[in-house]
Amino acid sequence: MDYLVDGHKAWCYTGGKAFDAAKPTVVFIHGVLNDHSVWILQSRWFANHGWNVLAVDLPGHCKSEGPPPASVEDGARFVLALLDAVGVKKAALVGHSFGSLIALEAAARAPERVTHLAMVGTACPMTVSPALLSNSLDAPEKAIAMVNAFSHSMLAPPPSTLGPGTWLLGGSRALMRRVLASNREVNVFHTGFKACNDYAHGEAAIAKVQCPVLFLLGSADQMTPPRATRAFAARAPNAKTVIVEAGHQMMSEAPDPVLFALRDFLSQGPLTPSKGSR
Repeated sequence: MDYLVDGHKAWCYTGGKAFDAAKPTVVFIHGVLNDHSVWILQSRWFANHGWNVLAVDLPGHCKSEGPPPASVEDGARFVLALLDAVGVKKAALVGHSFGSLIALEAAARAPERVTHLAMVGTACPMTVSPALLSNSLDAPEKAIAMVNAFSHSMLAPPPSTLGPGTWLLGGSRALMRRVLASNREVNVFHTGFKACNDYAHGEAAIAKVQCPVLFLLGSADQMTPPRATRAFAARAPNAKTVIVEAGHQMMSEAPDPVLFALRDFLSQGPLTPSKGSR
């Protein structure tokens, strides 16, 4: 579905359901060189179980127009403007990697508008290696290969996830190539990585968040390993950490455990968060 945000078309996957003001809303925010499709199982489940779903293509990515976010702050401004465009006063935010920082910053800027904050495959600071930063600009195919190697813990998922013959590495590589090719004016790969690397306000942001927070991490994640998130998660009030057996792209490697963690978290009332474990 298309919405007009800051004068540009913003496209959101809604699970095929019309917006219903009586339902709660969840916004899914993808990471660098991804799009809405990385949330396909999770977003469809919520759309069919009583939620308005907005699985967005960030600006300048695939079906959405406008300049891509050059900073986490730009991404947060877009998310809040999207809520305005849709007419949503409050929403749950679920972000992966770069998207998790965008969700965090949005929740800090407008805490009264965010009921739940789920940070998936996250770390703060989210430092990007000089090799990835350089290759994302000068040798994107090499960088895509590096990211895929670091983002997956297995060559193929169990048949119970996406079906026999599924090739996670090949599918992820094809998606990244498609997203990169969708914007011929700006290198969204390098722009996104630089935004992650430059974000320096995470500690200040988490202190402003007023809603329950979920840190959803992959045990085999080499991009944002759980040990890199431990100290930051300890700073979050009303926080819970769930670790699933997967790498960075856990939404496809462990789609059911990710869904169940999000389902259980979002079923909590915003004013009575579970303390959980950190």
